Amino acid sequence: MKRVVITGASGFIGANLTRRLLREGHEAHLLLRSTHQPWRLEEILDDVQCHETALEDRETVSRTIHAIRPDWVFNLAAYGAYPSQTGIERMVSTNFLGCAELVDTCTQVGVEAFVQTGSSSEYGYKDHAAREDERVQPNSDYAITKVAATHYCQLAAHLHGLNIVTVRLYSIYGPYEEPTRLIPTLISYGTRGQFPPLVSPGIARDFVHVDDAVEAILQVATMKPARGVVYNVCSGTQSRLDLVVATVRKHMNIAAEPVWGSMQPRAWDTDTWVGSPDLMAQQVGWRSKLDLEAGLRLTIDWFKTNSKWRNFYRDRISQV
Repeated sequence: MKRVVITGASGFIGANLTRRLLREGHEAHLLLRSTHQPWRLEEILDDVQCHETALEDRETVSRTIHAIRPDWVFNLAAYGAYPSQTGIERMVSTNFLGCAELVDTCTQVGVEAFVQTGSSSEYGYKDHAAREDERVQPNSDYAITKVAATHYCQLAAHLHGLNIVTVRLYSIYGPYEEPTRLIPTLISYGTRGQFPPLVSPGIARDFVHVDDAVEAILQVATMKPARGVVYNVCSGTQSRLDLVVATVRKHMNIAAEPVWGSMQPRAWDTDTWVGSPDLMAQQVGWRSKLDLEAGLRLTIDWFKTNSKWRNFYRDRISQV
């Protein structure tokens, strides 16, 4: 059993990671803002220990981490990944300063592993599968703050000998994802035999099911990689939007036809977005196990068999 701190545990990936840690018998401590969204955690609150703090609050973070003395720390706290999350000040505060405060405190306490979650947007737009040794060209305010956090983690790892690993996440999907994201929106509309408004069918992403992503995060915590190393959490295969729609349509028996171009393109839409999984495979032994069809099928089954969450997503999406 490990004593574990998770930031961002009320978010999509954090909630899945916390559930996995609990199933394996670890002691989970969640650092949560007073304004966090509680809906993903309500079912497991009796099994975790919650600590109300903002990461950029140096004194509270230091006091909390010193009291817990964790073995593992997973920093999944982030702001700016969704279109509704705007404002460079909050992004800097959460993504960079919050990360720096946490790293500094963990340097004082000493931890077995510190896993920082980065973003594929740190690479910017590429015409090929991005590798970890490439020059980063962040394509948004959010991406800039994530790059800064990656560099801070690498510096701290080298200066203080802290075992810090950054995992750059690509397009993660699965249970408890934000209702406004592509996959839950498609499935929620699909339960009514419909499709949501859609952009161009050629938009592409490198999709990874959340179970695979959580496995990757845990594997880098349990091994001893080079300090400050960065790994891509990606499948190495990009999937176009028309393939995603066709797969959901097949498994949900949707009779309606998708209407392409019924939604305005977004600033980040591109027909090339894919990472290279080779370094992670070679040094960690991790590759995504679920291809797109298998992952979507699992996600659709989760919706179909959980009426509480199916209704919750329908209600949330209808309010948008």
